[in-house]
Amino acid sequence: MVEIRLKRGESVDKALRRLKKKLDREGTLRDARSRRSYEKPSVRRRRKLKEPKINYYGNFSL
Repeated sequence: MVEIRLKRGESVDKALRRLKKKLDREGTLRDARSRRSYEKPSVRRRRKLKEPKINYYGNFSL
């Protein structure tokens, strides 16, 4: 579970932005959206093959 604590004098907008960034990095929202409906294993495999891969050096390869 993701937790964000407000820093002294920090606005709620900034804290919300930090929360969204953290959720994006962990893939929590993406995972929740993908579980909304059932996805057949064959469709899941095809989707994973299509998405770009990130190699060790941070470069994308298709």
